[in-house]
Amino acid sequence: MNTPSSEQEGLVRVLARGDVLALAFGAMIGWGWIVLTGTAIQSAGSLGAIIAFIIGGLAIVLVGLTYAELAAAMPKVGGEHVYSYRALGHLPSFLCTWAIILGYLSVVAFEAVALPTVIEHLAPNYAVGHLWTIAGWEVKATWVAVGVGGSLIMMAINYFGVTTAALLQKVVTGLILLVGVMFVTGSLFEGETINMMPLFTQADTGVFAGIVAVLVMVPFLFVGFDVIPQAAEEINLPYKAIGKVLMMSVILAVVWYALIILATSLALNSTELAASSLSVPDAMGSLFNAAWASNLMVMAGIAGIITSWNAFYIGGSRAIYALARAGMLPAPFAKLHPRYRTPTNAIFMMGFLSCLAPFFGRPALVWIVNAGGLGIVLAYLFVAISFVVLRVREPDMPRPFKVSNGKLCGTLAVLLSFGMACLYLPGSPAALSSAEWTIFAGWAVLGLALYVHALRTYGRDYSDRHMKMDL
Repeated sequence: MNTPSSEQEGLVRVLARGDVLALAFGAMIGWGWIVLTGTAIQSAGSLGAIIAFIIGGLAIVLVGLTYAELAAAMPKVGGEHVYSYRALGHLPSFLCTWAIILGYLSVVAFEAVALPTVIEHLAPNYAVGHLWTIAGWEVKATWVAVGVGGSLIMMAINYFGVTTAALLQKVVTGLILLVGVMFVTGSLFEGETINMMPLFTQADTGVFAGIVAVLVMVPFLFVGFDVIPQAAEEINLPYKAIGKVLMMSVILAVVWYALIILATSLALNSTELAASSLSVPDAMGSLFNAAWASNLMVMAGIAGIITSWNAFYIGGSRAIYALARAGMLPAPFAKLHPRYRTPTNAIFMMGFLSCLAPFFGRPALVWIVNAGGLGIVLAYLFVAISFVVLRVREPDMPRPFKVSNGKLCGTLAVLLSFGMACLYLPGSPAALSSAEWTIFAGWAVLGLALYVHALRTYGRDYSDRHMKMDL
């Protein structure tokens, strides 16, 4: 019988410190900061939005600390898959990893729609050739072609090896940082503090509701540091350093978002923000009083699409590969390219779904992104629980990167992850719609069907033996 263990060689450790930092940080600063900064300021006020991101960032830092300790202790491909198996067992491990895969796929799908959308700001009216209308959105042929073309390029880059993907990630992330430094320094010299008014929203719902409305954006915007554990078997660093780099990437992302909000609120007043569709490029253009500056920021946004897209191709394909290698998904997904040592079929699956996304238009993708956000925070919850369980059950487990006051940190991470998950339930500000619950339920049913099929094919004993070898 063909089993996932048919591969003679595994993944290759080639990622250096800079590669890993660019991978995680680049994943967290995708396109969202370009389109959502203005919305955040309008929802909570300039200072309210900054506070919301700092609070959300602290929650992500606590969750990140649990990841950092576990990634250093168990540097195996699949990350969450390995931690939750050791702490919670077989089925919880699958559920945790399948949930995070939905999150990764939602981001990959989002980027396939974000790219043709942002191109419209550089080449207005390029979208022609009406195909159909979905949820009031006219899907155009050239618009779809840009999204599909970008998906195929990203798939090819990841197919030809993680070294190629890592080089792209470093170069493009560096360009984003350069533009970001120009923007922030320009706002400090040319911006006006009066533009920051109101500091907090004064709507009938109150200040707290505005901050909560921004908080629900945080899981989607900060997802990406967890790509490091997914690619752990390809990282060529001391195990302790893996945890440190992970935490550095999270802290950098928190600082980045806070500074972008500050710079935008210094550059544009409330009236200008309300009239702006892309607040950050408009703010950049206002500061430098030039159209080229606005276009440069749009290019930085495209760079953010590339870094995020690239990172989630890596993370998602490695998570799928890890499940298949453990006999929890069909064996073909565990196939590695004989030369490039990349999980080719898993990459093809990510690419296929990414190519489909533009055909559904922009509104339909909101449903997938929101459903994916729930998958992300559920995975965070599983990891935080695993962290606490292992601290209690295996206190002497070697931990190259050990979190101080671990039980307290882990408990807070569990509570905060659970709180973030509750934000998606009915009655909360970010409650999922019926369409989004349908997507989430459909993904769960598909996963359980594949899981049951894999166990019937390879047997539970095979899966457990493989996982114990990894541990």
